[in-house]
Amino acid sequence: MKIVIAVDSFKGTLTSLDAGRAIAAGIDRVDPSINSVVVPVADGGEGTALAVHHACRGRWCRHEVLGPLGDTVEARYLILPDQNCIMIEMASASGMMLINPGQYDPLRASTYGTGQLIRAALDENMGDLLIAVGGSATIDGGCGAVQALGIDFTAADGQVIESPIGGGQLDKIAASDRSNLEPRLLKSHARVLCDVTNPLCGPNGAARIFGPQKGANARQVELLERNLSHLAAVLAAESGKNLSSLPRGGAAGGLAAGLAAFTGATLVSGAETVLDLIGFDEHLRGADLLVTGEGCLDEQSLMGKLVGQVAKRAAAVSVPVIAIAGISKLATRDRLGTIEAWYAVEQAPLPALPSITGAAKRLTACSTRVFAERFRHGL
Repeated sequence: MKIVIAVDSFKGTLTSLDAGRAIAAGIDRVDPSINSVVVPVADGGEGTALAVHHACRGRWCRHEVLGPLGDTVEARYLILPDQNCIMIEMASASGMMLINPGQYDPLRASTYGTGQLIRAALDENMGDLLIAVGGSATIDGGCGAVQALGIDFTAADGQVIESPIGGGQLDKIAASDRSNLEPRLLKSHARVLCDVTNPLCGPNGAARIFGPQKGANARQVELLERNLSHLAAVLAAESGKNLSSLPRGGAAGGLAAGLAAFTGATLVSGAETVLDLIGFDEHLRGADLLVTGEGCLDEQSLMGKLVGQVAKRAAAVSVPVIAIAGISKLATRDRLGTIEAWYAVEQAPLPALPSITGAAKRLTACSTRVFAERFRHGL
């Protein structure tokens, strides 16, 4: 029997590979004869480059950039072998993982370091850029990143805004000047790997949906919404394009919209792109079951996210699917599309556990319980 395990990372606790191995260990306890195939996967969020490296190998390059709050951090990008492209993970330059939870500040946080990392990657003279944008600490509409790539933003008095722009400064922008934009960007084919489909503005936009996760209180959420709307209005007046409702434009606090507007980058599904890149469909060949999952299962899990995408691919080749998560926000009888059953480790979030080792042990124990029960009933 072959069981494919393809779970998203359990944010703040386990990588996709670690979570997959923990589940495989539970299966092995129940029946060591099972062929458990762990396939690290990602959807454009934190851990995307690591999952791709596990499947495709490649070479890591490190570069010092400004972190989201202006301190210096060491970020990295992945040069893929025989692919003529580079994968950049913005979370390594501008991610929430770089900030202590009590210090989240979406009004100040900037994607400037992500722009610096993109510029460094362009020095490699490769053809394509894959920019994974999930896990950001920012809601700056991508203005910080494109500043680092040569865009000049001017205030109402005509002065160039020199400091990296965060979400709280977007209302100061009166115009943009693209004459100094990094010319190599126009020669590269840039794809932005988005882990959500939310637009830049509105009730489902970057500020209102993701602002609270990044530390914004109710007043700050509304300020960020107004600022993003102001930015969209400025860009619409300059280009005639309405970015406020662009699908996926709200990814990474609007970084996706900013890259699309200023660099011509294409916004794509991170999950679909990664699954194609790692040859996921080939792993499903001959499988009897797919196990997917993530840190927290909720009603968003099938809305373009990784869990939904792998389940859809398994259903297309008639492979049954179950999900194992750290916690679940679903009601007991809620259904998850083609996922026939779902299980959760416990009520407390896994990141609250004392160590990564402790999280893996509890996930293995859950997997053991799940498969002992399923094998008793013929899987």
